[in-house]
Amino acid sequence: MPRPILSPTRCEGTLPRRSFLRASLTGLSTLGLADLLRLEAAAAGAGAGMGTGPQSGPSIILIWLWGGPSHMETFDLKPDAPAEYRGEFNPIETNVPGIVISEHLPRLAKIADKYALIRSLSHDSPGHMNSTHTVMTGYTGEIVETPPYKPKQPDIFQAAHKLLPSRLPGLPQWVALPRVRYTGGGHFGESFGPFVVTADPNDPQFQVPALSLDEGPRSRLSGRGRLLDDFERMRRTVEQTEQVESLDSFQQQALTLLTGTTARDAFDLSGEDPRIRDRYGRDEIGQRCLLARRLVESGVRLVTVDFPCVPGQKAFSWDDHASVWNIFEQMKIRLPVLDRAVSALIEDVHARGMERDTLVVVMGEMSHTPKLSNHQGQPGREHWGKSMSLLLSGGGMPMGQVIGATNRRGDEPVDRFLRPSDLLATWYTYLGLDPHAIFPDQTNRPIPLLPHGEPIRELV
Repeated sequence: MPRPILSPTRCEGTLPRRSFLRASLTGLSTLGLADLLRLEAAAAGAGAGMGTGPQSGPSIILIWLWGGPSHMETFDLKPDAPAEYRGEFNPIETNVPGIVISEHLPRLAKIADKYALIRSLSHDSPGHMNSTHTVMTGYTGEIVETPPYKPKQPDIFQAAHKLLPSRLPGLPQWVALPRVRYTGGGHFGESFGPFVVTADPNDPQFQVPALSLDEGPRSRLSGRGRLLDDFERMRRTVEQTEQVESLDSFQQQALTLLTGTTARDAFDLSGEDPRIRDRYGRDEIGQRCLLARRLVESGVRLVTVDFPCVPGQKAFSWDDHASVWNIFEQMKIRLPVLDRAVSALIEDVHARGMERDTLVVVMGEMSHTPKLSNHQGQPGREHWGKSMSLLLSGGGMPMGQVIGATNRRGDEPVDRFLRPSDLLATWYTYLGLDPHAIFPDQTNRPIPLLPHGEPIRELV
């Protein structure tokens, strides 16, 4: 199959913006929602033939462990390593013979047949942003450790957002809960970022996403400041005016998103069985994972869940330096939350028959050093990308397996050495995209989605 060379498409002939309806998505500058829909439509046209059609096709839920979870405390423990490496935690057996994981992940241990572990992902990028750039774009050598933290190449979520059509009108293509740490479209431009929902779904008042209206419409549509009231009052306004008939199709799509029920229903957790909500955990992390499942089931293609810490605890990331805190104390707080939420998500996806078209990924941008460090008697681990572990579930891929291995000390791979570009090639292939498709940059130079890398054969 020849690799398509697609050019960014500019939408022409659009009608002037109207003061009646202007909206923006949280975290996406000041572009009107209708303008964003036009750009998405143009992008979908450019990507026609590369992916699956609307209202169908694969989705990804990424649980992002910002800061970098240590593989030595999660999925690749080394009980026979020297004391200065192995740490305090013990491995436990899973329901798949031969696969062992941390003792603080007992629920995940019971469902190892429903996920695959990669233990040999490796890169040389040192810092958090630099590592995220490498892991999310496949490109290395980019210095992005200073603001504004924008990659020169599009990350996989921006690329998928641009190249794949929306699955269902009235829903965003990509939702980030509650933030995205690092993203950029590179030469694709900045119009394909996520719809960011910062509100806490565990809040009893949480009902709808954080759509925001410009002050003009907001002042006319609602005097109470509650977004749900804005929806209702806007609907009544539309019913009483013929102005809607003069809006172009993209403005009407925006109106559908703002006043329809599709988005509201997708974000409404009130109808969920309380037992399901309890199973995920009645905290921000658990309820965001549940919301991710609801969004994908409703038609959202991409959902990213940022899990830096346990609410109310001092840890603000998985960046377990000895100079910051005791890694074992913090892992004992975080791992049970991760265990509960991710195991519930995986079981829920399977119970609802979504496992072929939903890929759940749990990972961070790096790991931490296999050899422990010490600061004033406090143990920790430092930045390390040379031996990373991650979990994947679903996507129609073979589960119940471990791919790759590290040496006795856990500091480098000894089997199935894999680069982030191999992981991304796997994701692109799963999404129905050619990982090496070529696109021109702003200077018309041909740039591939990935510079190298092949899909991981054990998964595709």
